[in-house]
Amino acid sequence: MSQSKKKEVLQGTLALMVLKTLDVLGPMHGYGVARRIEQISGDLLAVNQGTLYPVLLRLEQEGSITSEWGTSENNRKARFYRLTRQGRKQLQAEKQDWDETAAIIARFFAVSAEDLK
Repeated sequence: MSQSKKKEVLQGTLALMVLKTLDVLGPMHGYGVARRIEQISGDLLAVNQGTLYPVLLRLEQEGSITSEWGTSENNRKARFYRLTRQGRKQLQAEKQDWDETAAIIARFFAVSAEDLK
């Protein structure tokens, strides 16, 4: 899918995707997180770098992730992010909220006029 046809990540979901990506794949640099989110979406999502890094900063300030400098695969200096214990708790809470919200929306798509009589 071309870059122009990719969907932007829904507002409020990028932090959840970052937390889940770090939970599953372990420590990663920001560019790697963005590429993995795009890959996991089947290349249907585009992760804007200008949106990703403020989310990483916010998550770090909240204590959900921590970071340290390291060397990337192509031998460049990069900041690597990893999930904290607090981040795992946040991920569980946000997943539960997301599941509940998705179930509510699914009910709206499943309802017909006859169901409301």
